[in-house]
Amino acid sequence: MKLLISPIDIEEAKDAEAGGADIIDVKNPKEGSLGANFPWVIRAIKKVVSKPLSATIGDFGFKPGTASLSALGAAVAGADFIKIGLFDIRTKEQALILLQNVKKAVEDYDSSKKVVAAAYADFERLNTLSPFDLPDVGQKAGIDIVMIDTGIKDGRGLFDFMSEEQVAEFTSSAKKVGLGTALAGSLGWEDIKTIQRISPDIIGIRGLVCGGDRNRRIQRKEVERLKKMI
Repeated sequence: MKLLISPIDIEEAKDAEAGGADIIDVKNPKEGSLGANFPWVIRAIKKVVSKPLSATIGDFGFKPGTASLSALGAAVAGADFIKIGLFDIRTKEQALILLQNVKKAVEDYDSSKKVVAAAYADFERLNTLSPFDLPDVGQKAGIDIVMIDTGIKDGRGLFDFMSEEQVAEFTSSAKKVGLGTALAGSLGWEDIKTIQRISPDIIGIRGLVCGGDRNRRIQRKEVERLKKMI
């Protein structure tokens, strides 16, 4: 299981890598769960870290053209993993069209780069696509990794909305169709053992290594503590 840490700038990225992060995930929490940062920030962080670089491109509704351009921008800026959130997607058909076009935009530029799609554990209150629909859609769209996050950051986390058994079912169904798996969503220290039992490919973290508040700064010692745990 690889540890993905989400910095917002160069200094946080350095601390995340020094603490033991396996993947550096550039994001902007001010713009949402998977809020996009600026292309020049992605480029700048790319220059100072040696680990694979991920970049979030936003919590999207059904705007395939906009999403495709955003995905291409992140790829050109240097991201190895391009992450998109299906925040306001009503149907599997919408999700498929969106992800097919994002995948095409990235693959046409560089086929070695990977596309990651996120559904949300709190999908019912968002009135959006269920995570259980994502493995089938992701496999048909040809993307690489599917993940669960939380859409509204109000202190409630992944396991406030889904049981361990449900999350394990999602992970298992994704692996059966050849997709990588990632779990995130305001995870706490008490959730780490549960995540280990489920055994996704990637665990995504920000708030936990910011002293429990995603709006504070990443602390290297907290990254080290988490890395040691997993």
